[in-house]
Amino acid sequence: MDLFTTQETNLLPYNGIVNYYGRILTLEESKFYYENLLNEIPWENDEAFLFGKRIITKRKVAWYGNKEYAYTYSGATKYGKVWTKELLSLKKVIEKKLKAEFNSCLLNLYHTGSEGMGWHSDDEKALGKETEIASVSLGAERFFTFKHKKSKESVKILLENGSLLVMKGATQSYWLHRLPPTVKVKSPRINLTFRTIIEE
Repeated sequence: MDLFTTQETNLLPYNGIVNYYGRILTLEESKFYYENLLNEIPWENDEAFLFGKRIITKRKVAWYGNKEYAYTYSGATKYGKVWTKELLSLKKVIEKKLKAEFNSCLLNLYHTGSEGMGWHSDDEKALGKETEIASVSLGAERFFTFKHKKSKESVKILLENGSLLVMKGATQSYWLHRLPPTVKVKSPRINLTFRTIIEE
């Protein structure tokens, strides 16, 4: 099922909640945040450990939060940096929109459409159960796909520049998601996923 329209209704047919709010930033705001993050964030190549092998990705990442939270995924641990002024400003915009609070953010930089993200769920223990994740897209528009873990039913949506997508409820337990690569996109995309780390 392909979805192209802006809507706040649940995009998933069952076993989870995904709301797409469309563009929540003006073109000027989107350009400001995009250029600031692209040029000012100390981006680093991501790494993962798969089948005992260390893999370095072309995609780059950065991890921020209220404090130096440790966040482990794909066998690698990231230690958060304290919010920049611009990230904190954007976080407040998202929190006001959703009437929610987040204490951390994972940033991804995809230089071109050739860089993507494979099927996965954000179900790490540190995020807790039925966590809420707010995903902001800046720059190039890219398709984003969900696939049910059992039925294999899929949902695809085009994420616009300056848009907000929210995953919550049982989504991470029942659905995988990915950013498929594409040869059609030649420019960068920055994705910010605002999260809540649960401290033990």
